[in-house]
Amino acid sequence: MSTDKTEGSSESLNFLEEIIEADLREGKVTSVLTRFPPEPNGYLHIGHAKSIALNFGLAQKFGGKTNLRYDDTNPTKEEQEYVDSILADIRWLGFEPAKVLYASDYFDQMYDWAKELISRGLAYVDFSTAEEIAALKGTPTEPGKDSPYRNTSPEENLALIERMKVGEFPDGHCVLRAKVDMASPNMHLRDPIMYRIKHDHHHRTGDKWCIYPMYDWAHGQSDSIEGITHSICTLEFAPHRPLYEWFIEQLDIFPSRQFEFARFNLNYTIMSKRKLLQLVQEKHVRGWDDPRMPTISGLRRRGYTPEAIRDFARRIGVAKRENLIEISLLEFCIREDLNKVSLRRFAVLRPLKVVVTNYPEGQEEWLETENNPEAPETGTRKVAFCRELYIEQDDFMENPPPKYFRLSPGGMVRLKSAFIIRCDEVIKDAQGNLVEIHCSYVPESRSGQDTSGLKVKGVVHWLSARHAHPAEVRLYDRLFQLEDPGAEDDFKNSINPNSLEIIENAMVEPALVEANDGDRFQFTRLGYFCADPDGTAEKPVFNRTVTLKETWVKK
Repeated sequence: MSTDKTEGSSESLNFLEEIIEADLREGKVTSVLTRFPPEPNGYLHIGHAKSIALNFGLAQKFGGKTNLRYDDTNPTKEEQEYVDSILADIRWLGFEPAKVLYASDYFDQMYDWAKELISRGLAYVDFSTAEEIAALKGTPTEPGKDSPYRNTSPEENLALIERMKVGEFPDGHCVLRAKVDMASPNMHLRDPIMYRIKHDHHHRTGDKWCIYPMYDWAHGQSDSIEGITHSICTLEFAPHRPLYEWFIEQLDIFPSRQFEFARFNLNYTIMSKRKLLQLVQEKHVRGWDDPRMPTISGLRRRGYTPEAIRDFARRIGVAKRENLIEISLLEFCIREDLNKVSLRRFAVLRPLKVVVTNYPEGQEEWLETENNPEAPETGTRKVAFCRELYIEQDDFMENPPPKYFRLSPGGMVRLKSAFIIRCDEVIKDAQGNLVEIHCSYVPESRSGQDTSGLKVKGVVHWLSARHAHPAEVRLYDRLFQLEDPGAEDDFKNSINPNSLEIIENAMVEPALVEANDGDRFQFTRLGYFCADPDGTAEKPVFNRTVTLKETWVKK
C-alpha cells in the first residue's frame, strides 16, 4: 500500500488508485471509465464480486462511470439465463452500470478491422490443425516456426476470410491469425488466433455469424470502441497486455490501457466456474443458488447482505500477488453487518416440551422483549407465555457435568425475557425415552420486574407451545472439508458430507410466519438465519447464514 493520501482523506491509496490519480493530474485522461466484462457462461461468484466492487468503486472514487460489457464471443457456452443473472447480481450488490453492452455489438467493426490488418499483411488465414499450430509455436525457451500459410498474399487472405464468414468451411477447418512475431519470448505474440469457426446459434446475433473473435482480439478493441480509460484485469492477463497494446497501436484507435491486480483464493472454496458447473450438473448441490455455493446468488439466498460482501472486498484490498483469504473473514463481515440490522426472534430447532405445573391452565400473558438491542429504534415485541413451553433439547441434561449452567433436575435457569423456572420432574415413556419435563416458575422473577432475589447463571430461549409455528430449518456449513479443495486430483472427494442438515420439525415464534423471502433474523442463541423462497405460510423455511461465533474445526 502507498503512504500517499487522497485529498481530504486519511485513507492510503492502493496502486490502481495511484495510477488513476496520476493520470488525471498529468492530463492523460480527463475522466475515468472502467468496465466489468464477464463471459455469460455461468453465475458470478465471490471473486467476481471483488472485481465488480473494484471497477465500480474506482470509477466512483474519481467521479467516473463503469460499463457492463458481456464478453459473449463463445456461443456454445453462453445463455440468456446467465446474462440476466449477472445484471441482477451487479444491481443487488448496489451498483448500476452506465451502459449495458455486449462484445457482439462490435462484431461488424471487429471484422472490418480484421480485414484492415489482412490488407496490410498483418493477418492471415491458417489451415494448419490445432496440433500443428501448437507445435509450430515452439516453447518459452525456443522460438516458433512460421506457418506455411504465413506468407499468403493479402488479396487471397481477404477472399479466404470472406469465405470463412459466409460459412464455406466447417468448424476447425481454419483460423485467422495475426502476424506478429514467431520469435517473441512472449508466447502470446507468436501469431495469435483472432477468429475461429463455430457454426453455433448465438444468443443475440442468431446465425448471422459463424466466425467468432478470440478474447485477445475482442477485448482491447471493445475497450477502445467504448473509450475505456482503465481496463482492470486479473494478473493472469498480464502476459496478454503486449498483444492488447499491439492491436490498438496497429489500428491507431483509442488507446485504452490495461492494468492488472491479483485475484484472490478463498479457503474451503472452489471458484472455478467449470468446477462449479460440475457441482450443479452432477447434483452435489441444488443449483447455482444453493446456499453452500460461493456464487453471489448462493450467498444472497443464504442471507448474506450486499453491505457485507462490499465490506469483505474492501478489507482484502488490492494486491499485486495472489493470496489465500480465510473464509472466516467473509463470515466475520456478515456477522458484523447482521448483528447491527437483523431482528431477534425465538426459534427452537429440536423442541423439548416443558410443562410449568404451577402456571394456571388456559392462562397466557404477553411479555415484552427487544427486537434488536444494537438498534433501539427497532423497538420491542410481545411474546406469549403460558403453561406449556418448548426449549431446546440441548438446554436440558439429566446428568450434567460440572459447571453446566442450563437446565437439569433440581436446577434453575432464566427463560429469556420471562421468568426463572426450576426442573422438578423428568417424564419418560415405557422405553425410558425422555418425553417432557415438569417445572415450576417463580412469579416474582419476571424480567425487568424481578423481586425474587434469586441468582441463576443460565439463560435459555423458549417458545409458547400454544403459539409456536412449525418450520423447516436448513443448517448450512462449508461445502468442502479441505482448506484447498482445488489441489485434490478430484476436488469432489473433499465435499463435506455434513454441509447441510435439514431440521423438518423446528418451531418458531408467530412473527416469523410473516417473513418475506430473504428477510434476515438472529435466532436468539442459535445464529443468523434468513427466509428461503421454498417456504410457505403453513411451513416457512429458514437458512442458517452463519453461526453466532466461529465454530469450524479444521479437518
